[in-house]
Amino acid sequence: MSEFLKFAFEVLSQVVYNLAGLLAALVKLLITGWVDYFTIFSTYFRSLSVAGKVLAVLLMLILVAIPVLGLFFLVRHWLLRRRLKGDKEDNAELYREIGRLNRQVLNLIDEKNKILALKVNTMGGTERIPYVGASALTDDVLPTVGNVSGGVPAATTNVSSAQINIASSTLSGELDAAGNAESRFPKLTLVDRRYDAYLRPEFDDAITLEQLVENYRNFACSQMNLYYTPEVIRRFVAGMASSKLLILEGISGTGKTSLPHSFGRFLDNPATMVSVQPSYRDRTELLGYFNEFSKRFNETEFLRALYEANYREEPSIVVLDEMNLARIEYYFAEMLSVMEMPSQEEWVLDLVPTAWPGDPARMFDGKLRVPDTLWFVGTANNDDSTFTITDKVYDRAMPIELNQRADAFTCEMQPPCRITSAHLAALFEQAKREHPISEATLTKLEKLDGYLQTRFKLAFGNRIIKQMHDFIPVYVACGGKELDGMDYIVARKVLKKLESLNITFVRDEIRSLNEYIEKVFGKTNMPDSKAYLNRIQNFF
Repeated sequence: MSEFLKFAFEVLSQVVYNLAGLLAALVKLLITGWVDYFTIFSTYFRSLSVAGKVLAVLLMLILVAIPVLGLFFLVRHWLLRRRLKGDKEDNAELYREIGRLNRQVLNLIDEKNKILALKVNTMGGTERIPYVGASALTDDVLPTVGNVSGGVPAATTNVSSAQINIASSTLSGELDAAGNAESRFPKLTLVDRRYDAYLRPEFDDAITLEQLVENYRNFACSQMNLYYTPEVIRRFVAGMASSKLLILEGISGTGKTSLPHSFGRFLDNPATMVSVQPSYRDRTELLGYFNEFSKRFNETEFLRALYEANYREEPSIVVLDEMNLARIEYYFAEMLSVMEMPSQEEWVLDLVPTAWPGDPARMFDGKLRVPDTLWFVGTANNDDSTFTITDKVYDRAMPIELNQRADAFTCEMQPPCRITSAHLAALFEQAKREHPISEATLTKLEKLDGYLQTRFKLAFGNRIIKQMHDFIPVYVACGGKELDGMDYIVARKVLKKLESLNITFVRDEIRSLNEYIEKVFGKTNMPDSKAYLNRIQNFF
């Protein structure tokens, strides 16, 4: 036995000696041996030729790169292992959380299916429909009432067709106490109920446009302590004749918001105020959207006002306060397109794809009509916190500037005025017949159009021409002068486009344009256009 132990000791000691020698050789090869390598390199380097020196340097670089690369891959491998270990722990926690959420979803589906089964079973019948639980998620065939209830034919059950309709309505909404399907538009349904007992008031169908302007001015003064010049009110009423969208611009405190608000009070149909938010991006901000989970439509005050206007005969106003805090051509794009349709029958908004039982009375096939009794009035400030109103919006709207506060005055108490939109439209048409734009003014306008096309490449579009023929006669019928109405349209709808042209070019040409306007229209006429041109020149 002692001989074996001696044998084993010598063998193992030789193995350990060889391993130690190998480790020492590796240490000398990779670490301590570099002193000898560089000593040999320096000894031979001086006596080598130029080619030999280059080859010697390359050889030393290769020798240095081998251990450096080996160390780099070892460190990289170690870091990757640590990262994978951390990711594995994070993923395990994530998988546990996903599993917990899946279990909660299955529990909610089970609870929902139990409620639906109970609702159907309460309708009566000899056969009860069993509950379909979470197993429905894994079945190859979607469950139906027929296969769940054992394939019982409809003829053998006691469930009537009316009950089946009620059952189908429960899938899209709740049932009220009377067994009728509740509306997915609760706000609009409340409007229907409020107008069930609506009594049509007596309207004043004898008032003229000039009386309308004067009465409103006195009403705002006597009942709301608001003061406006007759000129501003004429532009507002004439703007209603030329566009369904009015934009009130100007400095703060001049009554931009209070003007449409008080006008709605004057018509005994208060305006709806909608505060535009900077986050508005699309139509859902104004009209709302259908919630697929609650099966209800998230209605907005804008939508309620739009729907209620279908019941009102008076002019209805929706105020978009600070409308250029967001991009108007984004959130108001659909309304702009709808109101451009030539036929009133095409003024329709798609809210939901199909009609459901219990939908509001004035909706049809999930659509809502935009009535011609509705006007949109937006207020706008031009500062660093707002967006620039684009030409697309300006062309479709009628801008009205309020840059000065009107002087206070006193008058007798003026009551509200009830007037139908039909009578207001008739007054607009009467004004067009009685006060058409004169041939002399149209000739001057053609000369100005030719000058602008030649010198500025600007032309009157068809939309602006139509708005002129709508605006100016009503402006005259409200007590204004034809040239003053023309002056306002040219300044706000045509000359405003100069702001988008080359700054240096416009600055050099404005003086000549001013002189041409004085030559065509007279030195004392067109003050608004000349003041606007001077303001642009000073701005540039």
